[in-house]
Amino acid sequence: MGIHRLQARQQVLALPAGEVLGCSYQWPGGQYCVIHTGRGLLGCGIYDCQIATQFSMAVAICRGTPEHPLRQPEDLLGARVADASQAARELGILPGMTGQQALEIFLATDGDAES
Repeated sequence: MGIHRLQARQQVLALPAGEVLGCSYQWPGGQYCVIHTGRGLLGCGIYDCQIATQFSMAVAICRGTPEHPLRQPEDLLGARVADASQAARELGILPGMTGQQALEIFLATDGDAES
């Protein structure tokens, strides 16, 4: 079923490790989703880890496929991390772990973030 109109969703999601902000944006012909934490973000493949590394941002991405797109933030939880910025890797987030595991690391290190 295709998207027939613009859609945006921003919602606080309560995960076992803490609260995060899940966002999704959809329009005819495209979509992306992301989960924000106080330490970094877990997003779909639209995000660029090389640019995030240049700005010292902790970013981990998962990639969907045309058959299994990542449309909603919850889709990121079971997806596998495909890439991570240097800052995310320094936290312990590595390709191959699940989005849920990456979020647990982001949330566990959230108190360490600079104000």
